Amino acid sequence: MDKKSFTPKIIDIPKIIDNKGRGNLSVIEKDSIPFDIKRVYYLYDVPSDAYRGGHAHKEQLEFLIALSGSFEVILDDGLKKTKVMLNKPNKGLLIPIKIWRELENFSSGAVCLVLASDVFDEDDYIRDYGDFKLFKGS
Repeated sequence: MDKKSFTPKIIDIPKIIDNKGRGNLSVIEKDSIPFDIKRVYYLYDVPSDAYRGGHAHKEQLEFLIALSGSFEVILDDGLKKTKVMLNKPNKGLLIPIKIWRELENFSSGAVCLVLASDVFDEDDYIRDYGDFKLFKGS
């Protein structure tokens, strides 16, 4: 897959509704997202006035899901910013490479699951916004 060939987008995760009233089930399998999952982590107990993220990746793709509660993701491509609310466990946000992201406005009990295309590599991170703007040439 060409990592540069798409923009951030919401992807529906298949949802299986139990007709007996026992709750729903969602499944992420090999074709659910456009990359192989190499790392999984999650954010929780984030205070409502705190934010997470504040970086971009050079090569790593990420897929964010609000497993519980809600939070907002601010996406910045160097030219424009977009805000996305995540609040459904059967919808996820695909974030391509070279996009600055910040997560904020976490509701009580919010859990953010992140599926990543690679293992942790500090060299893949751009953690300074000024450096990000230089990297993007904007």
